[in-house]
Amino acid sequence: MLKSIVALVLLISLFSCQDGDDKILTKDIGSKWNKKDVQKFDFDVTDAQNQKNIIFIVRNNNDYPYSNLRLIASIEHNKKTISTDTLNYVLAKPNGEWIGSGFGDTKEILFQYKLNYKFPQNGNYSVKVVQAMRQNILPGIEDLGVKIQNIKP
Repeated sequence: MLKSIVALVLLISLFSCQDGDDKILTKDIGSKWNKKDVQKFDFDVTDAQNQKNIIFIVRNNNDYPYSNLRLIASIEHNKKTISTDTLNYVLAKPNGEWIGSGFGDTKEILFQYKLNYKFPQNGNYSVKVVQAMRQNILPGIEDLGVKIQNIKP
């Protein structure tokens, strides 16, 4: 029950702080992220002339055994990969304290992926993400999201 309340409060706070044109897409990982499970986020770009920030939203709990998270992320347009990156994000301080914010065991943190990114053209895009940690089944990641943030000219 507490977990549901925390998730609801996080979603409400996330949506209340966003610009009306920003897109936020999330996937429930269920605290067990298999290395083979691709998290795919589909969205439309209708204003490719405007730059955007692409930001990852990660929600983890105390079952997560590491201080960092390695991801392989790609951007696709019409099922063709236009960008692939290997990323390493820090989730905890050296003393083990989680960097993210939130109540209880669940912490949420935002990570910059692409800043001032200009999509090549209007159309359908996907961001695909796989975990690149050493464990085949990665515990403790509850949700993963992508925020497509419009940059004001």
